[in-house]
Amino acid sequence: MSEPASISTGIAKRYATAVFDLAKEGKGLAGLEADIAALDAALAESDDLRDLISSPLYSREDQAAAVTAVASKMKLSETMTNTLGLLAAKRRLFVLPQLLASLRDQISAEKGEVTAEVVSAKVLTKTQSDKLAKVLKAQVGSDVKINAAVDESLIGGLVVKVGSKMIDTSIRSKLSALQNTMKEVG
Repeated sequence: MSEPASISTGIAKRYATAVFDLAKEGKGLAGLEADIAALDAALAESDDLRDLISSPLYSREDQAAAVTAVASKMKLSETMTNTLGLLAAKRRLFVLPQLLASLRDQISAEKGEVTAEVVSAKVLTKTQSDKLAKVLKAQVGSDVKINAAVDESLIGGLVVKVGSKMIDTSIRSKLSALQNTMKEVG
């Protein structure tokens, strides 16, 4: 891991711990979870929001005003709105994606859930997702929350990451292994 990424992660974890503790103390974990989902979706959809949090061209005041307006429009909780304002005032908005990931991990740990990163060639149906969660629960021993993504270059199959374990059943990896085997023979 590069040093700047490590520093960003450290900063994000400290803020995430504080936000998590405040939400837990105020019995607002469900609201915090909704805020995280809303902010994740907004970051994924909006180039302008991603530019706002990462560009050094915006002043602290501009960032604070913009994120406060965004938080108000999204109807985020007071804790999350104040946190975004604080991040802007301290010029730390660039850690927002890591902050959200850290909060998601803390909420999952509180619920006794494990998050599985699943990449598939096509969008998983609800039935497929439920069946995969059930199989992973049997393997891991706790509830599994699936974080799904699509990568058409896999051709078919899945890549599943749970903690430090990775299972790659994609056709792309099998073709790559076959290609390497053929290079060794010839």
